[in-house]
Amino acid sequence: MEANEAGELREHAEHGASEPAMRPVAFTMSVLAVLVAIITVLGHRTHTEAVLKQNQATDQWNLYQAKKIRSSDTALAADLLSVMTITDANAKGAQKIAKSYADHQAKWNDDLKEEQEKAEALETKVEQAEARADRFDIGEALLEIALVTASITLLTRNRIYWMLGLLFGLAGILSSASVLLLK
Repeated sequence: MEANEAGELREHAEHGASEPAMRPVAFTMSVLAVLVAIITVLGHRTHTEAVLKQNQATDQWNLYQAKKIRSSDTALAADLLSVMTITDANAKGAQKIAKSYADHQAKWNDDLKEEQEKAEALETKVEQAEARADRFDIGEALLEIALVTASITLLTRNRIYWMLGLLFGLAGILSSASVLLLK
């Protein structure tokens, strides 16, 4: 909701609040406006969290890929050493290099599994943050609809719009609160 829209709604609420019968409507609109602001901030923060987690997951996958490339290069070098003809004078050095490559290969295989698990865990966190952000977005939209619907009461003096606004507001609150049910 834009600042000018909120100002216009407040003016309507103040004008309508001068009539005692419309004071509950104006109060409801004020509460809805505060809820919209809170849910908007929570939604924005949750979207930011999802983006940050996605960056972390990307970095983790890059680390995994770098280690995978090193592992592959080491395996190729070890394969080349195994097919090369080595003179007796260089045999000890070649065996030492081959053992070093084998040790690195074993370490990198373990590291690859760990890096992949970390990246997959971060991707799960991204999905969870996006699901929470979606719920906040739906809640924000419903609360904004509730605020506008309730404001129609001030224009028409028909309380059915206020009741409809209360229903939309309740739906928005429930949608936003459903974030707590997500894992």
